[in-house]
Amino acid sequence: MSRMRNLLRMTAALAATGALGACAMNDTMGGMDDSMSAQAGASVMVGGAAMLPTRNIVQNAMNSRDHTTLVAAVKQAQLVDTLSGDGPFTVFAPTNAAFSALPSATVASLMQDANRAQLQQVLTYHVVPGRITAQDLMSKVAQGGGTARLTTVEGDALTVMQHGSEVHVTDTKGNMARVTIANVFQSNGVIHVVDKVLMPS
Repeated sequence: MSRMRNLLRMTAALAATGALGACAMNDTMGGMDDSMSAQAGASVMVGGAAMLPTRNIVQNAMNSRDHTTLVAAVKQAQLVDTLSGDGPFTVFAPTNAAFSALPSATVASLMQDANRAQLQQVLTYHVVPGRITAQDLMSKVAQGGGTARLTTVEGDALTVMQHGSEVHVTDTKGNMARVTIANVFQSNGVIHVVDKVLMPS
């Protein structure tokens, strides 16, 4: 219960969080794919649809055919209004395939009304206050000597690392997700698409 109270307080405080700035990626990003070098103001294709920077996170996610499970989970967790708010938010957005890789019983259990609080924890573990671009992430990794820790809205930390031309995000259980599309800018933040569901402790 104390974690949920902290979660609600942190969510309410997000509107006051300052943006970290959306920056173009520079030469330190090396051989990253073009899909990871979109700049603020440009739309990116995700799940067969253009992610328009004039729309908020929920509006764009609803148009991606690769994120129907995530959208359903956000609705079930009653987080639509939060993620449609001013933010800004940085969201590591798992694809349908990422959810499908979980045991089916896990997903079914999380989607039950009785487990809404747990679902909220899982989803908000993918959300970090502020607009953190891929360049910002790499700067944090460089400053941290190879890793960077991000405190999520849920309260636990994510660890970010660079592996060659890829950005990897690791949860508290050691599960590693790969960023497949970065810098999908929204009116209220930025999305980085990931290929795994991350789990808090």
